[in-house]
Amino acid sequence: MRWSGQALDADDGALPGLERAGLVRSVQTPEFEGITFHEVLCKSALNKMPEESTLPFSFTVNAFRGCSHACRYCFARPSHEYLDLDAGADFDSQVVVKTNIAAVLRKELARKSWKRESVALGTNTDPYQRAEGRYRLMPGIIRALTESGTPFSILTKGTLLRRDLPLLKMAAAQVDVGIGVSLAINDAALQKQIEPGTPSPRARLEMIRAITDAGFSCNVMVAPVIPFLTDSTSHLDGLFEALSEAGATSVTVFPMHLRGSTRGWFMNWLAQEHPALIRRYRELYGRGAYVTPEYKRWLASRVEPLVERHGLGGRSEHRDVSAAGSEPREAPRELVGAGAALTLF
Repeated sequence: MRWSGQALDADDGALPGLERAGLVRSVQTPEFEGITFHEVLCKSALNKMPEESTLPFSFTVNAFRGCSHACRYCFARPSHEYLDLDAGADFDSQVVVKTNIAAVLRKELARKSWKRESVALGTNTDPYQRAEGRYRLMPGIIRALTESGTPFSILTKGTLLRRDLPLLKMAAAQVDVGIGVSLAINDAALQKQIEPGTPSPRARLEMIRAITDAGFSCNVMVAPVIPFLTDSTSHLDGLFEALSEAGATSVTVFPMHLRGSTRGWFMNWLAQEHPALIRRYRELYGRGAYVTPEYKRWLASRVEPLVERHGLGGRSEHRDVSAAGSEPREAPRELVGAGAALTLF
C-alpha cells in the first residue's frame, strides 16, 4: 500500500476526497475481527457529479472507502485498487475512514459559492456499514447538511440508520430528506452467501417499517437482481409482498452488472457455489459487464405486473432504462432512486 504517498502535501491520484489525504493510523479491534480501519484526514468531502450526469443529485459525500458488507457484486470494488489494495478481500476488510469528514464538509458548505445543491450519501460505499457504529460520522454529516440548508438523500443496507431517525426527522423539518433502503434478496441463506456482512432481510424490513413509521417515504433498491438466482417470479413476488407489508413506497429494479475486477470476484464465487450457471452467465454477459438487452426486457416484463400488484410504483411513471438508452454505466447511476419514486429496469 502506498500510504507513504498520502502525506498532506502529496497527491497520489486517488478518487475525489482522497487526493491529498494523510494516513493518521491503522486500527484493529476485537469487536471488528478481521477488519482493519485506516484512519485518514481528507482535504475535501463534497464530490461533484459530472456535468453530463442525469442523476437527481449534484454532489456526493462518502465517509468510507471499502465496505464490510462484503457484497460479492459490489460495483465499487475496483475503487480500492487506487490504494494498491485488491478489489476482493481487501475491499471487505481494509476500510478507509475519513475521520474529519464532518468538519471538512461544514467548511465547504459555508462557502459563498455553495448553492445548496442536492447531496447523496451512499453512492459508493454504505454510510451505515458497521464502521459507522465505531466512528459515528453520520450525525455530524447530517447536521452540517441541515444547518447549511442543503437537501440530501441516503441509501443504505445498514440498520444503524435507525439510530439517527430522530435526527433525520429534525433535519426533514428544515430541508428535503430522502431515505432509501437496499434489499434485493429475500432468501436469508442466499443473502448470507452473497452479502455476508449485511443485516438480514428481516432486519432491513423492520428498518423500512421504522422509516415509514417516522413519517418518511422509503424507496427500496431491489437491485441488483441476480440472474437465475433471484429473478424467479416466486422470489420477486415474495420480496415485493414483504416490502409492501413493511410500508415501502416504491422500488427501483435492475439486473446485476459486473464491471472491472468485480466480475472476477463474483464469477469465482459462482464457480464454487453454482458451477452449473457458469455457461449461462457467459452467454448472458458475453465479454462485457451488462446482461443482454433481451434479458433486460424479459426482466422488465416480469417485474412490472408484480410492482403493480403490490402497489410499489410510487407516484412516478415507470421508466424502462434499456429502452431509453440510458442504462447505468457510471457507478453512482445505479443508486438513483434513493429518494425518488421510480422503477428502473
